[in-house]
Amino acid sequence: MSNQYRNNHYVPVWYQKRFLSVGQKDNELYYLNFKPGQFIDPRGIAHPSKPIKKQGFNFCFAKKDLYTTQFQNVESTKIEQYFFGKIDRNGRNAVEYFTNFQHPSVDGKAFEDLMLFMSTQKLRTPKGLAWLSEQSKTASKNQILESMLKLRQLHCAIWTECVWQIADATQLNVKFIISDHPVTVYNRVCGPRSQWCREANDPDIWLNATHTIFPLSLNKILILTNLSWVRNPYQPERSLRPNAQPFRGAIFKFTEIQTLRHLTEQEVWDINYIIKRRAYQFIGAAKEAWLYPEKYVSTTQWNMFGDGYLLMPDPRPIHWGGEIMWGNNDGTGGAMDEYGRLPWDPDYNKETKNHSEFNSLDKFKGEFARLYGPYRRGRTFEIMTLDKERDDDKFHQYHLNLEKKRKKR
Repeated sequence: MSNQYRNNHYVPVWYQKRFLSVGQKDNELYYLNFKPGQFIDPRGIAHPSKPIKKQGFNFCFAKKDLYTTQFQNVESTKIEQYFFGKIDRNGRNAVEYFTNFQHPSVDGKAFEDLMLFMSTQKLRTPKGLAWLSEQSKTASKNQILESMLKLRQLHCAIWTECVWQIADATQLNVKFIISDHPVTVYNRVCGPRSQWCREANDPDIWLNATHTIFPLSLNKILILTNLSWVRNPYQPERSLRPNAQPFRGAIFKFTEIQTLRHLTEQEVWDINYIIKRRAYQFIGAAKEAWLYPEKYVSTTQWNMFGDGYLLMPDPRPIHWGGEIMWGNNDGTGGAMDEYGRLPWDPDYNKETKNHSEFNSLDKFKGEFARLYGPYRRGRTFEIMTLDKERDDDKFHQYHLNLEKKRKKR
């Protein structure tokens, strides 16, 4: 069989190139190997290999025959050639679109392509495949790859219903790094040594406080947060979000994407530290110094990055409720609540009916205003215009009073 399609990049080359510095002449990044191993010199003496190498993309985040299947001694590269080929092509355009996203742009295909790319990307890495092996209780490579193909949309519905934020590091001297598991999840009570994070495990994305982070480029990062967590960050972090069933329909609102959050250098170091600690074996960066975010981070404060709200979108544009109704040309119609439940579901509109998230959302808006001031940390598109960059004094004081009132109760 030809060697074509056998050097399998589990992090696409086009994606790695997005993390080159502006004006960089060579197509190389610095790569850190957590388990560099040893090499044997001509005298037969073992020496520790260097953990850091600067090298080209063809050699990095790749493994020979990672996706090659075998049946009765016949090998096949169809997964790499046909399945990943299309997902990567579409994903490349989608990542570019959201990297440069500005309201009021709407591109449904780009959204669908990004969701499928990210969901598949989370499963296709050595860490993702190891997780699938554990979940399916099999070491059979063919069965693991079959599970990957079947479960490629595992994360799409949950992410669709998240609050989306695109954060920016353009004006900073430190930029984002990448890892061998670039779709990274973080839950503030699931530290790197917890049972939720051991070996190939990650906190499930349907746990309330689990954020998903995905660097789009050197300067931009996509942060996805469960709506239930934004509305009530005082509930148990490992409880299930409403309607945690992953394989179902969901509705996405482009107007509610939060943009124009400009990160501080400390926030980028914190995010890079999370990416590094959730990597499997390798990380990469345009500058060697960026490979060591732990030099700038309190490594014992996993649950307190950014006062515990490092990855949290601004709650002030978030509304209570969210039922969506529609009609079709043939006279039929439908409805769905903000957690993807349909009208015949006994929990349909549950949170709206019982006001369970109303008080906690008001309280959090007040706490956020006190912590971060009147300037919004993310801006959405409402009534055909962007939210105000800064709340006026009266509105800011209103939010502060919300927290005071809730504290008295």
